[in-house]
Amino acid sequence: MSLHDDAVAVLEAYAGPDAQQKELRGTYLDHLAGHPDGMWKACGAGHLTASALVVDPERGRVLLTLHRKLRMWLQMGGHCEPQDTTLAAAALREAAEESGIAGLTLLPGGPVRLDRHPIPAPCHWHLDVQYAAIASAGAVERISDESLDLRWFPYDEVAGVADASVVRLLESTRVRLGHGR
Repeated sequence: MSLHDDAVAVLEAYAGPDAQQKELRGTYLDHLAGHPDGMWKACGAGHLTASALVVDPERGRVLLTLHRKLRMWLQMGGHCEPQDTTLAAAALREAAEESGIAGLTLLPGGPVRLDRHPIPAPCHWHLDVQYAAIASAGAVERISDESLDLRWFPYDEVAGVADASVVRLLESTRVRLGHGR
């Protein structure tokens, strides 16, 4: 199965918690149906990306990266690579590379959210498939070349440093963990 095929299967299985997420799921599936290259950065109409919010549920905190180019506190994530066999594997790879944490595990149940956001030309859209990754007790982070900083934030401080998409991802992750509002 190709990465494109995996993405279609993941999205078809994604129920989405609300009408907006279900509509976005349809947008992603339409994009993949119309763009055989829709998984790759080279797709000028936009492309799928994979990300993961690194969570330490025992301490009620998340690890965010201060993105080098965007200068924003974000979850770990990025472009799919040819060696990625699944969207989940891409999200986990990105989380491990950008956090420096070995042994992360994805929260069961598939993606936590979808988030479509504009990016500068030549590509126009990131269609992000967002997962949550659990850090083991005592995990030690290491800043990558893509980050200016890495920092653990208590759940209640995330809204003060990150944009609404990260806040929504955290809220959905907390619900999935059984710690949500």
